[in-house]
Amino acid sequence: MSSNNIEVAKVEKPIEKTDAQKISKFGSFVAGGLAACFAVTVTNPVEVVKIRMQLQGEMSAVTQKIYKNPIQGIAVTFKNEGIRGCQKGLISAYMYQIALNGSRLGFYEPIRLALNRNLFPDQEAHKVQSVGVNMFSGAFSGIIGAVVGSPLFLVKTRMQSYSTAIQLGDQTHYTGVWNGLSSIYKQSGFLGLFKGVDAAILRTGFGSSVQLPIYNTAKNFLLKNDIMENGPGLHLTASTIAGLGVAVVMNPWDVILTRIYNQKTNKYKGPIDCFVKTVKIEGPMALYKGFQAQVFRIAPHTILCLTLMEQTMSFVYSIEKRILGHD
Repeated sequence: MSSNNIEVAKVEKPIEKTDAQKISKFGSFVAGGLAACFAVTVTNPVEVVKIRMQLQGEMSAVTQKIYKNPIQGIAVTFKNEGIRGCQKGLISAYMYQIALNGSRLGFYEPIRLALNRNLFPDQEAHKVQSVGVNMFSGAFSGIIGAVVGSPLFLVKTRMQSYSTAIQLGDQTHYTGVWNGLSSIYKQSGFLGLFKGVDAAILRTGFGSSVQLPIYNTAKNFLLKNDIMENGPGLHLTASTIAGLGVAVVMNPWDVILTRIYNQKTNKYKGPIDCFVKTVKIEGPMALYKGFQAQVFRIAPHTILCLTLMEQTMSFVYSIEKRILGHD
């Protein structure tokens, strides 16, 4: 019998799902939180230095150069305050990351689906991939996270700026996260916990709005010019480039946020007032104080988060498999 008359049925082997695809939504939240917390543990000393660099020369035409760059700044902090000084605000940073990741994971998809249903009524909402919708959903869910985590970021900023050795800006001493939150509540009530939330919205909104476009542009450029092949290396490189782009756009608003959160009096009426006063008194480049530390923090944070995510996903899935009996 001729082989041309024989039709061989090809049975495609089903593609095995990865742990990331098998994991529950709560599990992905836990895994994302764990990865972010690991990354924060490594980058928190740089965050401490960044906060202090942004407060140097506040409301003064002459900038103090105590913290000159991230490495020298960490060395100065360690010399004066030890390892505890370098890791100030770490617990608050953990809690903020969990609140931020929780909001992003919890709100991104519902926002995206709601917009797709309204903007593309003739298509299946979950299958539509609109860059504009995805971008807006990412920015809006990030803003929700910034609002939810604002009290924690407020306490973190004040704890990281406080030093008995070198005093920059207003100094507020908290013994811990709960002490900080309860102290603010006693002094200013519930609304006091959200002081500066408008600055947090601006910071997160500006950062989130450029993250995806820069990521996609960098990825397409690297692929189109045959610089890199599609894979983890490309995604990591594009993410790092996006992180650097976010740092450029976000840093001015990060400076404003730090100063508004750190103030004890009403030195600034709001983010715009702070922006105007900072530029007027210290010059436009004051908006880029701490930029070196910003970049020095974002790059390793991005790399660590992405690298550790696979490990934490596998770890959390293995626990879910034992408890819930996943296949």
